Amino acid sequence: MVVPFLHVQGMTLFPFVLIRNKSLLSDPKFVRHERIHLCQQIELWVLPFYVQYLWQYFTGRRQGLSHDQAYRQITFEREAYRYESQKGYLRSRPGRAWNLR
Repeated sequence: MVVPFLHVQGMTLFPFVLIRNKSLLSDPKFVRHERIHLCQQIELWVLPFYVQYLWQYFTGRRQGLSHDQAYRQITFEREAYRYESQKGYLRSRPGRAWNLR
């Protein structure tokens, strides 16, 4: 769903992927990143995903991290960024992979 006033490139709010610009749909890395978030949200039954996501973000901010640092340390984002470039990742992705170290 294209949302031109979105302040970020994209955001996954199950079951929707909100994007600022339709051209992002042709970027396989971007699409894979957001699809990883869809998998995470399904595994956690959606609401607990958002609770954990926000908890991790605000914990990072309380620890003095910048917005970007707090965002990047969220376990869900670490998984999505780590594997967004791997073409076959979604086919071989283990369940709850954000928890694996």
